[in-house]
Amino acid sequence: MATHLSNAHRILFLNTLAFTVCFACWTLNGVLVTYLVDNNIFNWSVVETGWLLGIPILTGSIMRLPLGILTDRYGGKNVFSILLLLCSIPLFLLYFANSYWVYFVLSALFGMVGTAFAVGIAFTSVWYPKEWQGRALGIFGMGNAGAALTTFFAPTLLNFLSKNDPENGWRILPVLYGITLIIIGLIFIFLVKNKKAESQNKSIGQLLLPLSKIRVWRFGLYYFLVFGLFVAFSQWLLPYYVSVYKTSLVLGGLLSSAFSLPSGVIRALGGYLSDKFGARKVMYWVLYSSLILSGFLMLPKMEIMTPGKGITAKKAGVVSTVTANEIVLGSEHLSIQSKPEVPQHTSVLPETFSWQQVLVQQNEKVQKKQLLAQGITLIKFEAHIWIFSILVILIGIIWGIGKAAVYKHIPEYFPNEVGVVGGMVGLIGGLGGFIGPILFGYLLDFSGLWTSSWMFVFAVSAVSLFWMNRVIKKMTNQEAPHLKDRFEHLP
Repeated sequence: MATHLSNAHRILFLNTLAFTVCFACWTLNGVLVTYLVDNNIFNWSVVETGWLLGIPILTGSIMRLPLGILTDRYGGKNVFSILLLLCSIPLFLLYFANSYWVYFVLSALFGMVGTAFAVGIAFTSVWYPKEWQGRALGIFGMGNAGAALTTFFAPTLLNFLSKNDPENGWRILPVLYGITLIIIGLIFIFLVKNKKAESQNKSIGQLLLPLSKIRVWRFGLYYFLVFGLFVAFSQWLLPYYVSVYKTSLVLGGLLSSAFSLPSGVIRALGGYLSDKFGARKVMYWVLYSSLILSGFLMLPKMEIMTPGKGITAKKAGVVSTVTANEIVLGSEHLSIQSKPEVPQHTSVLPETFSWQQVLVQQNEKVQKKQLLAQGITLIKFEAHIWIFSILVILIGIIWGIGKAAVYKHIPEYFPNEVGVVGGMVGLIGGLGGFIGPILFGYLLDFSGLWTSSWMFVFAVSAVSLFWMNRVIKKMTNQEAPHLKDRFEHLP
């Protein structure tokens, strides 16, 4: 047993290393395309840029299912080695890219590195016993931190490479990524021992049979939230910080990395918690936390002007005096609240500012209960950048724990179909990463609110939580029907 675990730990280390590198490559366009457009090296439109950001995510997502099936059938060593070596080719060819469509096709091809997750999940799972799988898959999932590595280091590398050749220095960066893939691929060929799942002799129809179960699609929804939206915000947060908080690209990139990095690293803790407390309980914590945090995050940076306390005439009469500070109506002196100085920036919590605006003139005859001065209240909410950033980091951490919890479910329910089920769940999650930024753009256009993206997160969290509660209630009624009406009476 000790020898088997020792071999498993070595495979886990190499799987995690490969996945980290693949994830860094998968998110390369988020930095590289932004650099090329901002420096006018290519004059791509906003739509073209959006597609270049999304196409690697799309191909890496839709191909997870077939790569998961191949891993179940032929083993992770063979699939991972071929994947790493083949995906290095389009990265090398990016050196010669001079048109949009060449860059588009090559991006789609190197986006296949995103399938490394389905391959690694299936290959890691076959090496570990059930009681170890939550921790092992959680540690493997730490490879998500590759996104933060690209966000953090790639801009500095681009500046260095372009120092002497501003027009073409960027071309070396994808070559460096390609070389890294080759090195990891050769390590897999020479240092990794292959192992296949027990389902390796099943037909394609038998392998796909688990996809008919609704449970797979429920896990997919969870993963759409905790992984897909994680990938989406890894790309969306940079323009969010720049547009909403007017940060520089460098500061926005650092704050975006602060979201990505902990979410990937904390995934190992999610695996440990899933082993100790159960994946279902951990997912409850994750979904409730996601609901609460997104509820806070969807409050926009705003100024709301609303009617306040005004002044009405208690009796009919003639206005004898009107000044900035008072109205004299007959013998009655009515004080006017002047407009306070509204600061450009407020404290962390919302602040209100109230004043009154005179509506009558001197010598004007007024009726009883007529409005003499209109009340105005301004509610100013700064949505402070550091509070916002802390909440963003927290929801990223929660999602990191949730990623491990989702994949802890899969070998428990589908021990011999981890590749195909994990591939489908990963496909659904990956599509969230592709669809998310596009959907956020439409929501922003429709509502005019940057926080509309967090409203979407709130809605997905609520639906996921409702579905989980519904399933648990149904399972309880089936397994212990005598308890369904007695929960409120239990001690």
